[in-house]
Amino acid sequence: MRTLHVGLRVSDLNRSLAFCTAVGYTVVGTVKGTGFGTLAMLRLPSDSFVTIELVYDPAKGAVDLGTGINHLVVQAESLLAHLAAQGIAAEPPALPAGTAGPRTTWITDPDGYRIELVQWPADHADGITEADFS
Repeated sequence: MRTLHVGLRVSDLNRSLAFCTAVGYTVVGTVKGTGFGTLAMLRLPSDSFVTIELVYDPAKGAVDLGTGINHLVVQAESLLAHLAAQGIAAEPPALPAGTAGPRTTWITDPDGYRIELVQWPADHADGITEADFS
């Protein structure tokens, strides 16, 4: 088994697509008229598969962030250069695990979803593994 993607409800599909494509996501396709509304499938250039599904139903109104999603995490090769060029404000970078750990920063999408961007050290696996807890 593997996690395929997460579906995020958005209040303005065009605004959310503009934000996501500015971050670096590519729209793989859209599906209209589902029981959830319109679905937009996104992936990052280095991903082979869709990792985020934007779910848009204008009848549901604004997004309520009290739904249980705390934040998303995206691995990034460069934290700030690309974001600044796209006009996306990021929090100052941090080293939450010290100098041997990842460099992180945070951005917020138009609906208020918090997104943590992680840049791993050169010798680290592409993600959190059991080795990070030993």
